[in-house]
Amino acid sequence: MLRRTFLSTPLAASLARLRAAAPGIRLGYDTYSLRAWRWKAMEHLDFCAAHKLDTIQISSLNDFESLEPAHLEKVRRRAEELGVTIDAGTGCICPSARAWRPALGDPAEHLSKALRVAKAVGAKSVRCYLGDLVDRLGPVPIEKHIENTVKVFKNARNAALETGVKIAIENHSGDLQAWEVKMLIEEAGKDYVGACLDTGNPIWCAEHPEVTMEVLAPLTVTTHIRDTAIFEHPRGCAAHWTAVGDGAVDFARIVALHRQLCPQASMQLEIITGRPPRVVPFLEDDFWKAFPKARASELARFVALVKKGRPLMAPMIVADVPGERPPEFAEALKVQQRRDLERSFEYCRKALDTGLNWRG
Repeated sequence: MLRRTFLSTPLAASLARLRAAAPGIRLGYDTYSLRAWRWKAMEHLDFCAAHKLDTIQISSLNDFESLEPAHLEKVRRRAEELGVTIDAGTGCICPSARAWRPALGDPAEHLSKALRVAKAVGAKSVRCYLGDLVDRLGPVPIEKHIENTVKVFKNARNAALETGVKIAIENHSGDLQAWEVKMLIEEAGKDYVGACLDTGNPIWCAEHPEVTMEVLAPLTVTTHIRDTAIFEHPRGCAAHWTAVGDGAVDFARIVALHRQLCPQASMQLEIITGRPPRVVPFLEDDFWKAFPKARASELARFVALVKKGRPLMAPMIVADVPGERPPEFAEALKVQQRRDLERSFEYCRKALDTGLNWRG
């Protein structure tokens, strides 16, 4: 049966009964999904209204036209008018990571600023991250990066408690496996730090997204949800991100874990398409220099996912890459980003029945 085959009548009836007994998952998206459109917060909120979404993650301070209190208050009021809840965000906050921008000043002060912006727009969390896979292979051990991140969080703790906004550390692009994120959160303090759980990034760590859900969901306050096409490669596997339903991830299982372990967290779709497949060389010794403490049982589950996966056998414009692109490519990428996000909404609502709070 095709993955996009919608629910049978008996199953639909069962889910209708569940609707009355269980709260729904709030469905929305991360603004990075539409990055080629270069929209600001108010435009994204209008998009939410047009698609009758419950929530949005405004994942960068740059997604606001202004950080002046008057504008942030305008954003907050507009979200309330539309019935849309906001999750906020910023980027790298680890001072020793490659992605950290020294021009931002002190990382704890920057994070505190993001927390205050979040409070101003009515958000309850601020997504941030440590770094990426490169930080596991550089001169600074990953343990030191984790230690530096914990210090930043502790220095921003007062701001988090005063604003009532939780710091949400993301398992980013290969920087940390789920057990390491959990350890970081517990070391910093679960009273003010939680997880921004991403289902696409675990692939670069040779980690099954279901493992990520099982480990991090109890600590999760917001999410990044997307699918991945994954398949065997002579060096290990190759993978690239897809619209939800086009890849190899069992989203019925992901949604079940979400409902069971973090029902209060928004399901924010972060759809990133238009990039070429990327090799995960887990059959090579050098790959494991980055993950010397990886767990064999978790790797076995990842290998099983790879073996049952397949390449994406559907059209995709591969134009979201560095360098100059013809204007026609840029316009096509915009169309694809919006189309893939909208297809993902449809899949989640109809095939997986996640949109139980959908105001349709």
